[in-house]
Amino acid sequence: MKVLITGVAGAIGRLVARRLLEKHEVVGLDTAVWPGRPRELTLHRVDLRKKGTDDIFRRERPDTVLHLGSVRHTFDETLRHDVNVVGTKKLLDLCAAHEVRRVIVLSSSYVYGALPENPFYMDEDTPLSVSRHYPDIRDLAELDGLATTFLWRYPEIATSILRPVSALGRRAHSTMAGYLRLDFSPVVTGFDPMLQFIDEDDLARAIALCVEGNQRGIFNIVGPGALSLRSGIRLAGGTALSLPDPLCRALVGTLFSLGLAPAPSDAVDFLKYPCTIDGRAFREATGFTAEHDLVQSLRSVRG
Repeated sequence: MKVLITGVAGAIGRLVARRLLEKHEVVGLDTAVWPGRPRELTLHRVDLRKKGTDDIFRRERPDTVLHLGSVRHTFDETLRHDVNVVGTKKLLDLCAAHEVRRVIVLSSSYVYGALPENPFYMDEDTPLSVSRHYPDIRDLAELDGLATTFLWRYPEIATSILRPVSALGRRAHSTMAGYLRLDFSPVVTGFDPMLQFIDEDDLARAIALCVEGNQRGIFNIVGPGALSLRSGIRLAGGTALSLPDPLCRALVGTLFSLGLAPAPSDAVDFLKYPCTIDGRAFREATGFTAEHDLVQSLRSVRG
């Protein structure tokens, strides 16, 4: 099988690519370099939004496309929207035009949003509400929506949308991994929501399982369990800095503007309210269960 991976030079992309190379041919697309990449991997330095991507599809003729190439937080909102929405739309159009047999799109559990009325362990039918209070990642929900529309429009293509919880590990670049690397992690006084995490190696294995399967649909991906925010900070080696909501948002916003925090002030809702998800559908479809201990994963974020 020939697998084309967008965002292959990212932390998760590298882990997935190395796994798939054991059995399959892998072609990578990314704007970034990958020093020391495996010699058997073909890397195309290309922006999905630019000309040339169609030629790559025509020349490589991939059986499967794995889309990992999204952008989370950046000060350039136009760039973020273009990469996440315009780039994804173009990629999906190419998949349809070139008769790709399998498409997997990596989304996030964040698309459900952190709201006080959230039930514990939301399933895949739960409405996506992140845009209500967190406009900075509205385009992530749009990306998810584009993939869901593609899933139903092209039933002949085995399409999967994956919504994993935050990845942890020494290489992980997730928002929560960056937050837990702070020596003093801001928290909101009076709040201590339950959180879920997955080790980066477990997430890479889950994605590889999906690539090699033939599942079709939307799937939550979870790790070994849940724990409270303050417990997670302590186990990661940090200290919880408790502040009233307005001061917490002001501090997070200031740190983000200085490049010292991984997310803007609207992300504070995820430090107040639960956004826990149910991973049974993916487990039943693939047999996946997390192998890494949650405590071990938390302790790994600082290397």
